[in-house]
Amino acid sequence: MKHNSPSVPLVVIGAGPAGLTAAHEATRAGIRTTVLEASRWIGGIARTEEHQGYRFDIGGHRFYTKVPEVQRLWEEALGPELRATPRLSRIHFNNKFYPYPLAPWTTLQNLGIGPSMMALASYAKARIQPTPQEDTFEDWVTNRFGRRLYETFFKTYTEKVWGLDCRQIRAEWAAQRIQDLSLLTAVRQAILPARSGPKTLIREFHYPRLGPGMMWDRFAERLKEEGGRVETSADVMAIHHAHGRVHSVTFHQAGTHHTLQTQRVISSMALDDLIARFNPAPPPAVLDAGRALRYRDFILVGLVLRRQSNFADNWIYIHSPAVRVGRIQNFGNWSPDLLPDQKTTSLGMEYFCSRGDDLWESSDDALIQLASREVEQLGFATRAQVAWGVVIRQPKAYPVYDSHHHRHLLTIRSWLDTLTNFQTIGRNGQHRYNNQDHSMLTGIAAIQRFLGQPADPWQVNTERSYYEELKTSS
Repeated sequence: MKHNSPSVPLVVIGAGPAGLTAAHEATRAGIRTTVLEASRWIGGIARTEEHQGYRFDIGGHRFYTKVPEVQRLWEEALGPELRATPRLSRIHFNNKFYPYPLAPWTTLQNLGIGPSMMALASYAKARIQPTPQEDTFEDWVTNRFGRRLYETFFKTYTEKVWGLDCRQIRAEWAAQRIQDLSLLTAVRQAILPARSGPKTLIREFHYPRLGPGMMWDRFAERLKEEGGRVETSADVMAIHHAHGRVHSVTFHQAGTHHTLQTQRVISSMALDDLIARFNPAPPPAVLDAGRALRYRDFILVGLVLRRQSNFADNWIYIHSPAVRVGRIQNFGNWSPDLLPDQKTTSLGMEYFCSRGDDLWESSDDALIQLASREVEQLGFATRAQVAWGVVIRQPKAYPVYDSHHHRHLLTIRSWLDTLTNFQTIGRNGQHRYNNQDHSMLTGIAAIQRFLGQPADPWQVNTERSYYEELKTSS
């Protein structure tokens, strides 16, 4: 069945942080807006899912920014419900805990005298004879930490996350995600914390009382209050264009195809899906570029334990190759209100995978059994203490920075630039590993551009945003 809906000035595709921020800014500027979200959840990867009264954050989302306009939007939305939360995260390696980011004295003490001396010698060599051209992740990290620390703390975990050899990951990704951090600056931070040190070493962040989805639910509520619409389970099937302009969007919802006439479109849809939905289709080279973009998928196995938590971390990085879990969230340490029963513990066992591989294709029961075995193997709980579990799959969680992605992205951008009333934003809309605040800035910039201001979402200054060192999710 087909149904043609009335015209709307602006259609926003995607109800994640970027899309909802764009819609919020548009509505505030008097532009009537409809948001189309394919899933039944608001918030994209920053949503919060509730199961049996327990709330699960899909990846762990801190609310920290150096951008005043973003902080103001957060505070306007939630006020006192946006709480200050102490930050603690550590690396678990060889049954020992290492502070994260790496603290030099604890790291060297845990490694032991022999490995520590080799690590320092390796660092000295890297400083004296650095790799002259930093093309890969391996090059970039080795130049700043030395090969020994790279192999100990970066290589195994990074390859677990991305499913790629570190020599296939571009230095561009490392430069974006591991800013202003080296062994030397870490030592300075330890010795002279008030005078120097990496600008990204935060000790506290904000977090919504009921998880990050609370923020984006509130954004959607405010949008509706101001006359906008948010349609969930609305899967965009086609984006129609002619003469360099998009004129309508067709989406499927509840067994019916709807077509919205529109004057402008903003999209945070993943670029490979987006390119395939244009009608008429883009040139073959653009379609090929879209199909060539790669993504890393993500599975959260939530385990509820019949006991209180035995560690204070918000999350722990698991570097051991002996288990497949990459990171463990302890949700009660983000906000106790994520747990309905404070005598229990809610853990998020995070597995990085690719659709079609053995992890992604495993049944929910098999994944819960795997997570239960591994939480016992790591010593955080016994299998007998696991009361129940839930599996949440997130496709296209992370855009992959492989050796070809930049070329494909340029091809796609060049064609999209021919559409004068269309803009892509956000993590997957720009194939960039953004944090929430950076994605929000792209949404703000898109509306400013449509209002005739000199703004370009592709040129949003990422230095204004906060980037965690070697962070796998935002």
